[in-house]
Amino acid sequence: MIFLVASMCVQLLCAVHVIRSGRSQIWLLFIFFFSLMGCFAYLVLEILPAHWNNRHLRTARSQATVRVDPERDVRRAQSAVELADTAANHIALGDAQAARGRFEEAERAYRTALALGPGGDWGTQVKLAGVLFERGDSHQGLELLNGVPDLSPGSEWDRRALLRARILADLGRAAEARSLFEQVVTRIAGEEARCHYAAFLLDQGDRSRAREILEEVEQRARRMDRTQRAAQADMYRWASERLNELRASHSAA
Repeated sequence: MIFLVASMCVQLLCAVHVIRSGRSQIWLLFIFFFSLMGCFAYLVLEILPAHWNNRHLRTARSQATVRVDPERDVRRAQSAVELADTAANHIALGDAQAARGRFEEAERAYRTALALGPGGDWGTQVKLAGVLFERGDSHQGLELLNGVPDLSPGSEWDRRALLRARILADLGRAAEARSLFEQVVTRIAGEEARCHYAAFLLDQGDRSRAREILEEVEQRARRMDRTQRAAQADMYRWASERLNELRASHSAA
């Protein structure tokens, strides 16, 4: 009886905190349906990260928020646009829509931002090129990239080069794509570039080089903790499955 009363008090305190702090009302469902487990999740993923500047807590909170309330960023960006019809707000909306895989909506937001801005917003033009590529319009995406001024080598140059390599690969310009991929895979942070390059190599039938790239991904993934890998779990799962297939075929041969 005492435990039940204590559990109800804890749930009530957490529910009051959700309402007063303006957090997502979805937490109320977790708190009341899952009792103390829901309260514990709310404490770990919402309360503690607000007070502890811990990278793992921030990552866990971000991942949990996406699962619990995947439309949060889109709603916030849309609300900001409704309050102020500015280029910056439309860019934020485009980013949120692109993150959800809604490339048509992202395209509209980026085009609106470019129309509202003073011109010369090359970063948004590159984002627009990216969503056009994702929508299957690689020709127009490449045209937009070609209209962007050159940069000195650096992280932004690398990101643009990776996008250009993927577009060139989609357009069948394999030699140009491979040259760019080889430049960026050793420079760009993270393993996304290597996975895209491995996929390209597999399409080209170069299984040996693809295996080398995927083995590099595997080695780097082993040095990451579980939280870091979880952020791109699907990508690492794909890389592991392809590498296992390549190893199996090599052994069979």
